[in-house]
Amino acid sequence: MTQLNTQQETSPGASEWSIQNATWRDFTQLNQLERACFRSEDLWPFWDLIGALTLPGLVRLKAVVGEKMVGFIGGERDITRRMGWVTTLGVLPAYRRRGIAIALLERCEQGLGMPAIRLCVRASNHAAISLYQSRGYEIVNRWQKYYAGGEEALVLEKRR
Repeated sequence: MTQLNTQQETSPGASEWSIQNATWRDFTQLNQLERACFRSEDLWPFWDLIGALTLPGLVRLKAVVGEKMVGFIGGERDITRRMGWVTTLGVLPAYRRRGIAIALLERCEQGLGMPAIRLCVRASNHAAISLYQSRGYEIVNRWQKYYAGGEEALVLEKRR
């Protein structure tokens, strides 16, 4: 189901975009989006991308302008711990600061339907940390040497 973000339509000079469910057919565009958004050492391998687009029970949403994927978010549920995890979120640089990441995050949280949502982010990714904190996420843990190159991950959580 496609939902048009009407706030976006009224922003001066903004392109129309919508949020849709992503499928395996989006593999090529997701792969391109990952390469534009993340460091090469952080790119997901082929099978992880396929899994994100095909495994049952996952939340997978894309933001599109026309037929072009401009953003993506993935999430999974940990039913036993009553927690959701945002596994990835990326928006193409040319489409940032238009509300797309916030809309994807909100829809993913709804789709996960869990009382707590967690995610991890590079400690140096100040823009992402600021975005998450503005949406109610708080740092609950630090994972040392989590990322390639030895950088720590901040684990953020939002209680709903």
